[in-house]
Amino acid sequence: MKHLSICLLLAALSLGASFAQTPAAASSPAEIVTAAQYFGLVADRYSQINDYEGKLSITTAKDSMKGDISFKAPSLLRVDFTSPPDQVISFDGQTLTVYIPSYNAILSQSTADKPGAGAATMATREGLRMLKRNYTVAFESSPAPLPLEGGAAGETAVRLVLGRSSASEGFKVLKIYVTPDSKLIRRIEGWTIAGDKLSFDFTGIKTNVGIPAARFVYDSPASANVYNNFLFKSDN
Repeated sequence: MKHLSICLLLAALSLGASFAQTPAAASSPAEIVTAAQYFGLVADRYSQINDYEGKLSITTAKDSMKGDISFKAPSLLRVDFTSPPDQVISFDGQTLTVYIPSYNAILSQSTADKPGAGAATMATREGLRMLKRNYTVAFESSPAPLPLEGGAAGETAVRLVLGRSSASEGFKVLKIYVTPDSKLIRRIEGWTIAGDKLSFDFTGIKTNVGIPAARFVYDSPASANVYNNFLFKSDN
């Protein structure tokens, strides 16, 4: 079962967002006095991102996964894992595909009948709108950047703590670490209802690089066993 529970949780969370209809309002640095206003600046930064690629690490108390992440607005996502090797999560806007080579299995979920199923990750414009709608935001201690534990030498981040306002959200508490200069999310830590902690680290992120939509069409191995609608039953 190594890595499988993390992979399934990430897949489930990728389909958990519902969109707000209005974009976040921008503020100038001189006007920032609250965590909500700072969060608005982060959301505004992501509203300018059409795509990004970089490295993703996912860790729990007992396990870890690493891979290359690609995202294209509004909701295309792909993670090609290097640990465990060859494992893939891909969302092409209509179908979520999870390939688990250790089980020779493909988990497939149609989302065409789920209008809110497009926010593939929290570190996107849509994911941030969802968080703004369903969580309260506060600074962990102050607006000042603090050293990032486990980060590069001298690396700092502004720390935001989000508490859920809806019992339907998968995480009770989220902690978001924001790189001060770029306003990009460096790390997301989340605590589930069961009290388990997951950490998502984003490094080497390059934005607006012109990723083609074809990257998110996953050509799964023909020999793998396919399990359809593993998260919820499709109406199609």
